[in-house]
Amino acid sequence: MPLLATALGLSLLGSCGGLLVASSLLLFADDLRTRLVPWLVSYAVGALLGIALLGLLPEALDELQPPAVFGTLLAGILVFFVLEKLVLLRHCHTDECQVHGATAPLVLIGDAFHNFIDGAIVCTAVLTSVPLGINTAIAVAAHEIPQEVGDVAILLAAGYSRGGALLLNIVSGASGIVGALVAFAAVAIVPGIRPFVLAFSSASLLYIAMSDLIPDLHRGQVDANAFRQVFLIGAGIATIVLFERFLGWR
Repeated sequence: MPLLATALGLSLLGSCGGLLVASSLLLFADDLRTRLVPWLVSYAVGALLGIALLGLLPEALDELQPPAVFGTLLAGILVFFVLEKLVLLRHCHTDECQVHGATAPLVLIGDAFHNFIDGAIVCTAVLTSVPLGINTAIAVAAHEIPQEVGDVAILLAAGYSRGGALLLNIVSGASGIVGALVAFAAVAIVPGIRPFVLAFSSASLLYIAMSDLIPDLHRGQVDANAFRQVFLIGAGIATIVLFERFLGWR
């Protein structure tokens, strides 16, 4: 039970921690927020790449042969591509978001589904080791900050009050708890599934970083300063490495 409580707590941190920071950013002046949010996108790229390639995948490779791990990784990338095509996954990282014609309720459904996956990812990492779970929660929260800023901006533009928009995002963030419970039950019933879930989780984080965030950085949609992008990506990776050295997940 203590392990489950830790998994649920870190899943909630990953899902809702970003929203809490995003909420505080909305209190900043528009020009300051416009500068800060793009920087967080670059930092999130480094954190996501770091935890996927230096944390989750090595743990999966400790228990499975490379063909099984990378086959699961490939399948996961294809799954997330399809989910994004179905608008079940949607990524927005600025105050001027376009949702491809989606309504505000659809935004919330997609966000809840996204948080469900994040909760499952964090929980599976915790079941491998608590330090790895902490690092994974940090990476998830880093991505959620600019994501939640975009979500709240969409809801405000749709006519919701500031308090109502934040409340709806908190409710959708709570789906991370459900994802954590499902992952915990799945691993408890079929322990051998854990390394496959780790590989699948890596696919989610790599897909977000490489198909969504990095192209935005290249197009200059969130930050046109290449040196700052590289520096902040490096800072995100360094955070994962330093926490690994300090906490030692192996």
